[in-house]
Amino acid sequence: MSEVVVNFIYIISSVLFAFGLKFLGSPVSARKGNMLSAAGMFLAIAATLTSGQLSFQWILIGIIIGGGLGTLVAFKAAMTQMPEMIALLHGCGALASVFVGWSAYHVHGAVDLTNVITLYISIVIGGLTFTGSIIAWGKLSGRIPGKPILFTGQRLLNMALISAILILGVLFIMAPGRYDLFLIILGLSVFFGIFLVIPIGGADMPVVISVLNSYSGIVACTTGFVIHNTLLIVVGALVGANGIILSVIMCKAMNRSIVNVIFGAFGTVVKKKADGEKKEAKAVSVEDAFLVLENAKSVVIVPGYGLAVAQAQHAVRELSEWLEKNGCDVKFAIHPVAGRMPGHMNVLLAEANISYDQLMEMDAINPLMENVDVAIVIGANDVVNPASRHDKSSPIYGMPIINADKAKTVFVLKRSMATGFAGIENELFYYDNTRMIFGDAKQTVQALVAEFKEAAK
Repeated sequence: MSEVVVNFIYIISSVLFAFGLKFLGSPVSARKGNMLSAAGMFLAIAATLTSGQLSFQWILIGIIIGGGLGTLVAFKAAMTQMPEMIALLHGCGALASVFVGWSAYHVHGAVDLTNVITLYISIVIGGLTFTGSIIAWGKLSGRIPGKPILFTGQRLLNMALISAILILGVLFIMAPGRYDLFLIILGLSVFFGIFLVIPIGGADMPVVISVLNSYSGIVACTTGFVIHNTLLIVVGALVGANGIILSVIMCKAMNRSIVNVIFGAFGTVVKKKADGEKKEAKAVSVEDAFLVLENAKSVVIVPGYGLAVAQAQHAVRELSEWLEKNGCDVKFAIHPVAGRMPGHMNVLLAEANISYDQLMEMDAINPLMENVDVAIVIGANDVVNPASRHDKSSPIYGMPIINADKAKTVFVLKRSMATGFAGIENELFYYDNTRMIFGDAKQTVQALVAEFKEAAK
């Protein structure tokens, strides 16, 4: 296929990617966005494979191995494992970019100044993104403790690593034939990725995932410069810009800066001294909770990671349908950082065919909360903690929350009084208008549905 035709197909692919990203911005059009992006990727791969002299036997082997592993993982991964899977895929993408750049340098060397600079950026960001993503995957999957891991001299070590990478980078750009410098920079970058993410607490993981997404786009873009592939440059830039914008939006939702997230060790467990009378949370039975819900005219459901763990989304949809049959207005309040990755709750609720019209963002639902009869908090913890408004000693101080505490009655569905991912106690549980319903969230919601069914007979 001629270069002109290949470039024309690349342009079509880029346009499809751009529209795909635009449609992914809304739950209503997200499926269409996915289809457009997939079509763009198919065209891009087909054009690339037919653009020159390639060893198709190796490409075929790669497709079989990669496609087989991807299919296996996709079938085995549960919805609750999506955040860790996304982190792992970011790492794989970054590692692939590093290998492509490494291969180009090994075979052709650095062609010109632009080539060597982009190669340097590619291996640095690719190396740290790979190990950073692996650490994020370990934290999200529970294989590594989710709390910040700190040690004496950590920031000094990070500064030393950054300085070494920069100084060696200058030397490498001045002498691009130094293969030893290339390998040392790559090794330090891989090492740096570990110490970049390991001190970050679990509560910041949604932002970390978004930042790593941005890094993976940037490294793809720079790798495109290294191998002179226009489409890779465009797609990498789109992904990188998308990740940066999303990271900024999420940081605003948490009232934090990206720099503070990366280097602030947010989520450090703060143990406060006991002050005054110890409050006790008030538990309520499913039967008593049903009596309140039966008379409610408006209910707001606040989903969190616990809902995903319990796989309660379908039961929650059934509960919302019974509430609506009973004349109740039901909304779902979505916090920007609910769950373990951006958009986690939207995906989970969409899986259960919950209407998009019922989903409301934090800024839209909060002004209405004072008039809501019942707020049902399912597995959410840090995003409804009122301490963020007034407790300056809390690590979540200043983070905007969903004002579930302002509802007339609050039901909190939890297995126990355990803390959330930020590792801090939630004072909402001790409020006078809050009642705890302990147990598995799915079983609790199913029991409430059973009460509605029994009452309808």
